[in-house]
Parts: sequence; C-alpha cells; structure tokens
Amino acid sequence: MRRILGAALAALAAGCGSTAAQKLPLERIQLPPGFRIELLAEVPNARSLALGARGTLFAGSRSGGKVHALELRAAPGGYSASKLHVVAQGLTMPNGVALREGALYVAEVSRILRFERIEERLEAPPPPAVVYDRLPGDFHHGWKFIRFGPDGQLYVPVGAPCNICERDAERYAMIGRLDVAAAAPRLEVFARGVRNSVGFDWHPQSKELWFTDNGRDWMGDEQPADELNRAARPGLHFGFPDCHQGDLPDPEFGRARGCAGFEPPARKLGPHVAALGMRFYTGAMFPPEYRNQIFIAEHGSWNRSKKTGYRIMLARLEGSRVVSYEPFAQGWLQGENAWGRPVDLELLPDGSLAVSDDSAGVIYRISYAAK
Repeated sequence: MRRILGAALAALAAGCGSTAAQKLPLERIQLPPGFRIELLAEVPNARSLALGARGTLFAGSRSGGKVHALELRAAPGGYSASKLHVVAQGLTMPNGVALREGALYVAEVSRILRFERIEERLEAPPPPAVVYDRLPGDFHHGWKFIRFGPDGQLYVPVGAPCNICERDAERYAMIGRLDVAAAAPRLEVFARGVRNSVGFDWHPQSKELWFTDNGRDWMGDEQPADELNRAARPGLHFGFPDCHQGDLPDPEFGRARGCAGFEPPARKLGPHVAALGMRFYTGAMFPPEYRNQIFIAEHGSWNRSKKTGYRIMLARLEGSRVVSYEPFAQGWLQGENAWGRPVDLELLPDGSLAVSDDSAGVIYRISYAAK
C-alpha cells in the first residue's frame, strides 16, 4: 500500500496526468459528518468500475488502452490496495467493464470482449474472446459503460456520434442489451432518444433501469440540463434529438414534434455537469437514510463560462419520485480550478464506496464511522 501511494504522489508531483499538485488535497473534500475520504490507489485514467466475486476491483479507461485490476485486502477500518495489475492493453477506449460468472467483459468502441476466469489469472490474463463486434465505430461518444441487468443481459449504450444530429435510431442514441449466452448475440434496443449515457443501475426493489444522460452543447451556459432518467419498461423514447430535459425543444430538430410524447426525466440535473456514473446504495455501512438512494458522479463541465459539477451528488427518492438532489462530496473544484474529476462509483464488500477519478488518475474510498 505504501509503495502504491508513494508512486501515486510521486507521479502527481512530477506533473503526470492533469493534476500538478505535490499531493492530493483530500482535506478539501467536504462530506457529511461521519464520512471520510482516502486514497485507495493510483490507477491511470481510472473510469468505469466493477467488483469481482473475489474482491478484485476492475477499472476501465478512456485513454491509454488499458484495463486495470486492483487486488483489495481487508484491513483495520476497511479495505486497502494490495496489488495493481494490467489485465488488458492495446484496446480502443476500453471504458466499460462488467463481470459475470467469473468472466470480465470489456467494452471497446465497436466490440465487446470477454476474459474468462479473470480473477484466477490476474498475473497472466487470458486472450479475450470477441462476444460482439458490430457496434458502430464512431469515436464521438464512442466510449461505453456496460453492466449486467437483473435479467442476465448485458446492457450496452451507444451514444450519438455528434453533439446534435439524427442518425439510425436502431444503432445510435440508445441503450441496448445483449444476451451474451446466445450463440450469435443480437443487440436489442431497450431505450431510444438517449444522447450519451455513461452510467446506469437498477432500483434494488422495482428492478427498473435508471440512467444518467448528458445534454447537448452550445445552447448556452444554463441549458439544457443533464438528466437522471427512469426506464420503467422497454421501448421508451427519452427525446434526443427533438427534445432536451423533457421540456426544451431543440431549435433545429424539435421544430416539428417538440417534446410531445417523449419520456420526461425523473430529475433535471445541472446544465453541463457531465453526470456519469451512478449507483443505488445497497450497503450496510452508511446510515439507514442512504439505503436505496442514488449517488451520481458529476465529471464536470468543459465548455461552460463558469465551471460546474466536479462532485458527487445524492438523489433522494420516495418510491419512484426524486424528492431532492444535493451535494454529497465536493471540493474537487476550487474556484475555476479543478484538481480531480469523479467518474464512477462502486460498492466495496464492507459497504464503503469506491470512486474513480480519471483526471487525478486515482481511486478513492469513502467510508462512514459514527462518532
């Protein structure tokens, strides 16, 4: 652990990555009373997270072409990092990672790969099998988040290949699903009109799919809002490119239809906050009022005159209704300077929360202890 932390801080001090500070100023992160954030490990360009059955934390990346595996070990007060492995390299934007029956699934831009019995073979990973290779090859919004649903199928979003445009609705701006056990998997469209979702999860009780979606650019600082959406059933259309945030017709594509007939968001999030990873909290470490609530990682704006996002938010639910949206962890943005950008969240076995940060190139751990 000391070696990993030392390497992380040395790299940051040398100016590697986008964080030039000599150390991560974790003391600047504001959390509710009783919560604590710590550095778990340095993981270059850490993006989507997935936890294996043996407690290995896998992290995809958008640049660098690598997938990392972080071995965790139980320690007093929680979990610490034991060893970091590169389990895949030379891939094209391997952002998405998911696990099922001991196999690691990795999403590149145009295909899905499978690495069998991965946790048994971290030192010498197997060559991957190609599960599906007919995804579009567009790089614009081409990085993908993937996860297995309660139905056993692998959910795969395909973003719009543009800021705003109209393309084949069976191939773009949608969330699809694959039966990976089929001899010839076919991508079935589950939800349409989804500009670019890089995070989703299923409600622990209703099993409904909830997902974040990034709004279009170049309509000003204050519109449109990013979205938190709820897909109560397959086949719903969430508006893109005609309608944004449920009530804002696109100035070009929304002239004819406007927002009529589209599924409105469960909650409008901030404009340009780049809401990415989201998780329902199902652990036992945090106080009861956090159970079955949604944590959302806001990666942060890139084209707004005044930066916004760069934090972890909490969406509180009553049934299927979002009743509040409030900051949970913030401080990565200091004025107009950001030293970190949260991407994804994953529950660790003890109920603490792992958070990836592709800008600082690290994974944090957020824990709780009553005082």
